[in-house]
Amino acid sequence: MTASAPPRAMDRARVGVGADFDVLVALAGNPNTGKSTVFNALTGLRQHTGNWPGKTVTRAEGTFTAGGKRVRIVDLPGTYSLQAASVDEEVAREFLLYGAPDVTLIVLDATRLERNLNLALQILEITPRVVLCVNLLDEAERHGIEVDLPGLEKELGVPVVGAAARSGRGIREVIEAVLNVASGEITPRPRQRGLYHSPENRSPSLSAKAEQHEADLLAERTYAEAQAIARAHTKRRRQLAPALDRTLDRLLTSTWTGFPIMLALLAVVFWLTIAGANVPSSLLAAGLIDRIHPVLKAFGEGIGMPWWLSGFLFDGVYLATAWVISVMLPPMAIFFPLFTLLEDFGYLPRVAFNLDRAFKACGAHGKQALTMCMGFGCNAAGVVATRVIDSPRERLVAIITNNFSLCNGRWPTQILIATIFIGALVPAAWSGLVAAGAVVGIALLGITFMFGTSWLLTRTVLKGEATTFSLELPPYRPPRVLQTLYTSLIDRTLIVLWRAIVFAAPAGAAIWLISNISIGGESLAYHAVRLLQGPGLLLGLNGVILLAYIVAIPANEIVIPTILMLTVHTTASLVGAGAGAGVMFELDSENAVRDLLAAGGWTALTGVNLMLFSLLHNPCSTTIYTIYRETGSVKWTAVATLLPVVLGVVVCFLVAQAWRLVTL
Repeated sequence: MTASAPPRAMDRARVGVGADFDVLVALAGNPNTGKSTVFNALTGLRQHTGNWPGKTVTRAEGTFTAGGKRVRIVDLPGTYSLQAASVDEEVAREFLLYGAPDVTLIVLDATRLERNLNLALQILEITPRVVLCVNLLDEAERHGIEVDLPGLEKELGVPVVGAAARSGRGIREVIEAVLNVASGEITPRPRQRGLYHSPENRSPSLSAKAEQHEADLLAERTYAEAQAIARAHTKRRRQLAPALDRTLDRLLTSTWTGFPIMLALLAVVFWLTIAGANVPSSLLAAGLIDRIHPVLKAFGEGIGMPWWLSGFLFDGVYLATAWVISVMLPPMAIFFPLFTLLEDFGYLPRVAFNLDRAFKACGAHGKQALTMCMGFGCNAAGVVATRVIDSPRERLVAIITNNFSLCNGRWPTQILIATIFIGALVPAAWSGLVAAGAVVGIALLGITFMFGTSWLLTRTVLKGEATTFSLELPPYRPPRVLQTLYTSLIDRTLIVLWRAIVFAAPAGAAIWLISNISIGGESLAYHAVRLLQGPGLLLGLNGVILLAYIVAIPANEIVIPTILMLTVHTTASLVGAGAGAGVMFELDSENAVRDLLAAGGWTALTGVNLMLFSLLHNPCSTTIYTIYRETGSVKWTAVATLLPVVLGVVVCFLVAQAWRLVTL
């Protein structure tokens, strides 16, 4: 007979918490209270992320040692209430009820105590083992707000510590209070107000309507109590919002200036990403491809490796992986930090505010504006970012349409083709400007398709009312550069890059194999290009482009090298050019690329439709995998994958027919 696990261990196992600690701390609070800053200040780099058991909500955990105790801290999703109306709120409530934390550390914003205390009072009804961290005292001082911390502590009956986590102020005192509560040295004695009923304590005889009415009454009483406590323990020496904050909001959220500023800022971010990535991309390519690749080939020859094994491993698998790293890493390493800096500054919620009306008109969610912007860096990251949308229906709309954001893997294709084919249509003095305008036009066309497809989905297979949501416009804050670099590079760039590498390696193997396995004296690639040539020409493309997009599904970054290799491999007049069958390569100049593609039969129509098809085609394998992980549905993954392809085929066909009619 085995002994059963103690209740606390069973509860912690239920929410996926191990036992490698002495003290378990739950970190709770509203969004935009600086909770993540407190978490980072406590844990430093001793943290990791994952998903909650059975949920797609991100879970952040960290550890630190203090007073000889190993402390594990679990960062709960930011939420305004425990009356679960979203997955985030459900996760937070479940952990507080069943995770059995030794201490719950609640982070409050000193400038917005009324709203923050609403959550704190609900948590105090569940557990008395609470420490309140009144954060952002520096912000409060800047806004002329004084908080009576001793009075608040006496009123609530739990330890209250003031902090400005950004500068480290108060963190030592927070740790001391947490350990004192965990050890029993301090025993919090909050006054029970009867403001919150957990699911276990609700009367089973209540109807759903009566239960909702009771919940609404409790919510009103809780907020009224929080408001009274906040007013009793805060003083304002001047108006809350400084003149600068009000001026910025008038500019950034105005109907007349908000959209131009938004487009200008996004254009600057894109320009910095594209221009700034050129040098590091060239350096990575020079190292990984020009230097390491020949060394690997020489190594293979030196140990007597068969030509086919050397080609498969080094010309196929390695080269594809090297291309993805050299092309994908620098743009992401620039875009994500810039994006996060705008987020830290407080600008991205203003973007969502500006676009909320447009997305609502399409039946979508205003927060889709944020996921759209993230998609411009990486569609896989954009899909993950849809977790901020509470409604499952509207989140699904955002996931399906995120591929219309032109990700960084497609920018090189757009820029190269626009420069070669669109810029060539005008005098040389105007070619650069026209090419840049064409790329921006494609990006805006993608946003148009996002709106149109969202409208179509929400009126057909995903019908439903657009939900309302509370969009908080946080105060403007100086960005945290070091934390931004860590968050952007570790949590976003490297994770997404690793997924891309995992899928790029087999793509390189497939490209080499189809170029080197022959049937009837011709390679599989040659037969495939001939088979696809008819449909390709009908769409204003060609067989090489279609095959390149099929074999390059794992990573958009290898499309251009694959197209160049296949063009040389399947064009009689170019035999002997390039780097060999199945070996991807790039040329040193745009003129050389233009000449090679012209020899392969490319026209201006081919270039224009390639730009359109680059926008409207299936997501890369990394994004497809991420969509499946986020939806858990093969059906919706298939819809998100095939819908852009169908649109791309239709649009390219119509453009090709119109082009031919005009040029007859």
